[in-house]
Amino acid sequence: MDFLADISNALPEAILAGFGLAGLLIGAIGGDRISGLLRLLAALALAVAAASSFWQFGKGEAVAAFASAELAPEGLYRATLFTLFAKGVTYSLAALALFMSGGFLKTAQMERYEYPLLVTFGSLGAGMMLSANDLMTLYVGIETLSLSSYVLAAFKRDSVKSAEAGLKYFVLGALASGLLLYGSALIYGFSGGTGYAAIAAAPTSVGLVFGLVFLICGLAFKASAAPFHIWTPDVYEGAPAPVVAFFSTAPKIAAVGLLAHVLFTAFGTHETSWQQIIAIIAALSMLIGAFGALMQNSIKRILAYSSISNVGFALIGIAAGADIGAASVLVYMTLYVVATLGLFGGVLALRRGGKAIDQISDLNGLAKTKPGIALGLLVLIFSVAGIPPAAGFWGKLQVFTAGIEGGLLWLVIVGCVASVVSLGYYLRLVWAMFMKPAGEPMDKTDFSIGAIVAVTALLMFPVLTIAIQFLLEMAARAAGG
Repeated sequence: MDFLADISNALPEAILAGFGLAGLLIGAIGGDRISGLLRLLAALALAVAAASSFWQFGKGEAVAAFASAELAPEGLYRATLFTLFAKGVTYSLAALALFMSGGFLKTAQMERYEYPLLVTFGSLGAGMMLSANDLMTLYVGIETLSLSSYVLAAFKRDSVKSAEAGLKYFVLGALASGLLLYGSALIYGFSGGTGYAAIAAAPTSVGLVFGLVFLICGLAFKASAAPFHIWTPDVYEGAPAPVVAFFSTAPKIAAVGLLAHVLFTAFGTHETSWQQIIAIIAALSMLIGAFGALMQNSIKRILAYSSISNVGFALIGIAAGADIGAASVLVYMTLYVVATLGLFGGVLALRRGGKAIDQISDLNGLAKTKPGIALGLLVLIFSVAGIPPAAGFWGKLQVFTAGIEGGLLWLVIVGCVASVVSLGYYLRLVWAMFMKPAGEPMDKTDFSIGAIVAVTALLMFPVLTIAIQFLLEMAARAAGG
């Protein structure tokens, strides 16, 4: 009975694990000819996992599972309202990213049954690490996501860039995992346990702080925060576009949510030891991301540096502390990843002569050749840039407010500077679409991708702009649990 109760409490992950194992068997029997069916089933499984996460969130109470009196009295797994909210968004975005990838995979001759299963297992890892209540569970979740991600980055086997992206991601990811493990070992040695409760109860010591620094380094790599961002532009440029759409959304909010959850829960009593570290990482991320993107002509690399910068904005909320900044982190990351999914959907939608576009010049005159896509991308760019009245402005306002209330005015000023600098590359995209003469005509847009661009643009403006108070209330409720 205890086992069934544990499975019930960990229902979203149980759904994904069950489908992943069944999918492996089905794929081994049916082969690549059923990859389309598996992709739809995987998207459905992710949607059901998202629904179950929001259902548990709606019940309004945290749930724990897999407790052991000797090793983990508090449970290896614990889903709080904060993590349930983040998991619901993570699984939803993974389902949408998988849904819109079909046209690209067929055109690029990458339609293989392993693809949806890797996305499923990657999402499973994201959910596990968010719900971890112990450093051991945390590491298993991170590695489940990471191993899937390494293969996805190199999924286009005949592409040198894709193979290079996968290799760089693997090598640097292994280094980050080593830092994470070393930090975890130090934390265990100086706190006497690997559970979050044991760590929170331990007295602050030099050894514990050293372990915390190494742990933050490993987690910052997963979130692509500076100065651990080196892999991001190359992986975004080399990996297939639907893979990047997945990387930049579901794992992104999971990584930032994990960093916030670990620091707020396990290290909440040691806040003075990590607050300035997170603030410095936030400042570096915002500035490196903003100035780095100015020098790029590749749309993928611009969006990669944009993601680095936007993680920095989210870290302002984390640096402000749990009571002040938790809700702002959820609001900001939710708005950012939804807009980013639409942006990468737009990149996926635009092909010329069967080849995907990637340079800014490829967008020239898009407003004349594909006005609907251009208008959708305009709204999404304004949202990511934080330009009112798009919904992204309200997310940025939330983290800035949290930073000021948390006594981090200098960090908010850095964020304002980075926001102004970022307009330089965001407006380059807008200028190319609306002011440049049109180039060669684009290929026909895949319906699923066009629908994603339209829906996300409507969410960013006017839907969420009008209903932003509802999102703020949900995030505040999650932060309180």
